[in-house]
Amino acid sequence: MRFKVHAFLALTLVSVVVALVTGVPFDKIVPTILGGFGSTLAGVALLVGLGAMIGRLLEISGGAKVLADTLVGKFGSHRAPLALGVASLLFGFPIFFDAGLVVMLPIIFSVAKQFGGSTLKYALPAAGAFAVMHALLPPHPGPVAASELLGANIGLLVIVGLVIAIPTWYLGAYLFGLYAGKKFEVPLPSSFLGNVEADPNHQPPSFGTVLSILLLPLVLIFLDTGLNTATVLGWVSADNTVVQFLRMLGKTPIALLITVFFALAVFSGRHSRQHLEKVCDGALGPICGIILVTGAGGMFGGVLRASGIGDALAGVLSDTGMPVIVAAFVISTALRVAQGSATVALTTTAALISPMVAATPGLSQFDLCFIVVAIAGGATVLSHVNDSGFWLVGRFLEMDEKTTLKTWTVMETLIGSIAFLFALVGSIIL
Repeated sequence: MRFKVHAFLALTLVSVVVALVTGVPFDKIVPTILGGFGSTLAGVALLVGLGAMIGRLLEISGGAKVLADTLVGKFGSHRAPLALGVASLLFGFPIFFDAGLVVMLPIIFSVAKQFGGSTLKYALPAAGAFAVMHALLPPHPGPVAASELLGANIGLLVIVGLVIAIPTWYLGAYLFGLYAGKKFEVPLPSSFLGNVEADPNHQPPSFGTVLSILLLPLVLIFLDTGLNTATVLGWVSADNTVVQFLRMLGKTPIALLITVFFALAVFSGRHSRQHLEKVCDGALGPICGIILVTGAGGMFGGVLRASGIGDALAGVLSDTGMPVIVAAFVISTALRVAQGSATVALTTTAALISPMVAATPGLSQFDLCFIVVAIAGGATVLSHVNDSGFWLVGRFLEMDEKTTLKTWTVMETLIGSIAFLFALVGSIIL
């Protein structure tokens, strides 16, 4: 930030320097860097590329405007950010944060374009909704893994997580989003979705058609997340061929690939195949920078994991004699800050404190659920430059690093802290 070095170069340089300073062996530095970069790209590149195609197809067809108009018509123009947030909460139950964000972006930008004002006013309530659902609720991988490690009941965790998630989102994402929209003027992105006019010569698709395109990946992804939960609970066998096939269809890249071809089939009657091919090609160019910077953030996180900084911090904190629920939040926060990944912080903290939980007498199922929520809260706070989500949001909205820290990082910290406070109060009352 100080020397105005491009984020991709800065993150690559810092990754090398941190690896040297923390004593990673010389012959392991390049493989560690490439491993962190590659593993992040593996999760992000396909997803963002396919999501961008879906978004651009919805945009040029007029579908995004149809959905935005319908949502705003139901909630009223003055409640447009609330409408986007509620839609994202519903979509966010089965779909992961980054997948949900890229699918919702064209709708967010269409609403922002229609009503004006800072894009943050519309984007943060929606992004915060996906973040809250991803952190607190099964069937997302973090809370499922943590509940399994601590012996919490997943069904009860869904109820507890939902009761905490809704006010947490309202206070930490929706109200903060309105505040940030007034304080920070972030215009519509100039090079990505939201500034493409629909072709006036073609009839826009119906609301039902647009909704089917948006719901298809959610239904498919729920095949994977729902069946994963079912196998953890022992309802179905993980070795069943049909279960494995359905879960494969529900993996996010496959679900989005199917959705792209479904959208192409739906819109082929309205546009020529050559035009649709150009639309898909045009969707990929502007996102290359987003993908590379996001991968570099994952590279930095990978180096920090290899350095052992997170494990060392967690080891020190686990012996402080704090109450279990407070220790869970603090250790998870330390791991989150040190290495960036919320899912890694969640699962690692649950594994670290599981002996502490087992040795603590009198913990009810409610207490175990509140501990999982506390871990999830710690794994959400202080998203910064080693978190790929930080770069994903910042680059999609074309914000500089300072603005991203003042908006996205603050919102994530509010969400995590509020969720922890609700869990702490719940554990005291119940």
